[in-house]
Amino acid sequence: MNLTPEERQIGKDNYHNALSVSRREFLGGLLATGAVSSLGFGAIYFGYEKIGEPLRVGVIGTGDEGCVLIGAMNPNFIQVKAICDIRPLNLQRAFYGDHASAGALKVRPGLCSVFGWNDRKAAEKEVKVYQDYKELVKDPNIDAVVIALPLHLHAEATVAALKAGKHVLTEKLMAHNVAQCKVMSRLAQEKGLHLATGHQRHYNVLYDNAVNLLQWGLLGEIHHIRAQWHRGNLPGKDSWKPPLPGGEMFRGVHRDLIHEKLKNIVNSQKKNAKNPAKMAELKAQEAQWRAWRNDANVDAEKYGYQKIQLADGSTRSALEELCRWRLWDRTGGGLMAELGSHQLDAASIFVSALRKDKKKSHPLTVHAVGGRHLFPLDRDADDHVYCMFEFPGPGYDAKFDVGYKDPHVVLPNPKSGVPAYEQDPNKKIVVSYSSINGNGFGDFGEVVMGTKGTLILEKEKEVMLFKGSSTSTRVEVKNDTGVPTMNTHESGGGGELSKSVQTNTEVSRGYTEEMEHLAYCIRNPDKENQPRCHPEVALADAVIALTAKTALHNGNTPGKHGFIAFEEDWFDIDSDATPDGSSVANETKRLDT
Repeated sequence: MNLTPEERQIGKDNYHNALSVSRREFLGGLLATGAVSSLGFGAIYFGYEKIGEPLRVGVIGTGDEGCVLIGAMNPNFIQVKAICDIRPLNLQRAFYGDHASAGALKVRPGLCSVFGWNDRKAAEKEVKVYQDYKELVKDPNIDAVVIALPLHLHAEATVAALKAGKHVLTEKLMAHNVAQCKVMSRLAQEKGLHLATGHQRHYNVLYDNAVNLLQWGLLGEIHHIRAQWHRGNLPGKDSWKPPLPGGEMFRGVHRDLIHEKLKNIVNSQKKNAKNPAKMAELKAQEAQWRAWRNDANVDAEKYGYQKIQLADGSTRSALEELCRWRLWDRTGGGLMAELGSHQLDAASIFVSALRKDKKKSHPLTVHAVGGRHLFPLDRDADDHVYCMFEFPGPGYDAKFDVGYKDPHVVLPNPKSGVPAYEQDPNKKIVVSYSSINGNGFGDFGEVVMGTKGTLILEKEKEVMLFKGSSTSTRVEVKNDTGVPTMNTHESGGGGELSKSVQTNTEVSRGYTEEMEHLAYCIRNPDKENQPRCHPEVALADAVIALTAKTALHNGNTPGKHGFIAFEEDWFDIDSDATPDGSSVANETKRLDT
């Protein structure tokens, strides 16, 4: 991140050169025969197959993330039979896509576009619309549900769906607290149903190839991973605080930003009356803003949302809690749940790649600081978070590739090519994470540092590879001995992008593949067919994120500190132990009713 164009190109060339000796070469023949275009790149790569009858799915929650998931659906694997939302805006976007911008429409194209329906009337011949998810899960025409509700509703909607016999894909974080995660996991096991969680990096080809490079030992001994998600999010320009339908007080004056938006669009229509393409765009925007304005008629309290007493003594409505749920501890999980959970999941994927048993690696400790440094007293959520995690590394204990007894000698394991080390409790991998609002410099991504090289993954779309600590060294990768190694040469371009990875499409972030694979697992119910982010993995991600949030809270509490040592029982589905004070017994009782 923050590389010059030349350094970036060198890193891309090095990475693609490294791929030339990877297991992805087998895709070259498949691409040549057209197999990938007929089945899908993700299915070929991750090893699942086309299914017969598409999975019949209900989507519960069609807000920002719900509409992203709709946009990523493959009709060959999934057929949407029902949707559920209480907001007119979200239903409008679910059918017609998000016309806030060209970029928004690209990732949220809407049901009509994805499934080829002319309009909502045609779509509703196939898709039933609900306002109460408890009614949707009773629908006999549905095999599984996709849950993209505010975080505090994940558990109760999941429990309702599992009790109704539906498989579940719930958006991340798995649930609002660790106890809820354990209740959900146990119920899925009891019912024999799939419960997947939307940490989509498990289905991102770039991350999977990064795992391959680490397992080959191409980077040497991994000792540090740096992750960050920085956003230019400032007071008055805050994506977590969208305009309220009906308006609100602003510096002592009532302002209705949605009404102002509509006025501007109508004026633009008058100026562009003779431009059909522009008029169509403006009409779509007008319909979306009018639907948003109709959100003011939603009785949010009827659906469990509450009035909010702010720290400055002012009161906000239940409608505001509905529209801005990410700001409040009662409904959201803050930066660690919304952003940090993705990247700590990625870091644990990389660390886990070095284990012999292939299980999810759990951190040893976390130290967190941060707070609400820029925003006023209008939220619970922090705007700055900084965390340091210690993970066990190769040689820390016997779960890793320990095989040589001389602590002064590091030799490659002849089977895996991964270095093996004397067992040493000091062998740790430090993972640093920062989530910053106010200055988006550096954007988001992960940097994996080893003794032989550095791997950079940026925005889930690009990967760059560098030898040692240099960003200006071109690398060629040789595989004469069966184990890839990086050799520096002074000049010349890096290897060309292997033909086997040229798909003529943008790199998938994994949303499509996670839903395709869930459909495949449901249609092929052999025990070995499990979603990659199954409950054991998703619970661990929740424990990591929510423990870091607890450490942050402790650090901001007089007399406490922001350091916590993780306990293995927290990661055990069958244990009632939790790091965040949540009670499995209480959550079981609450969710049963």
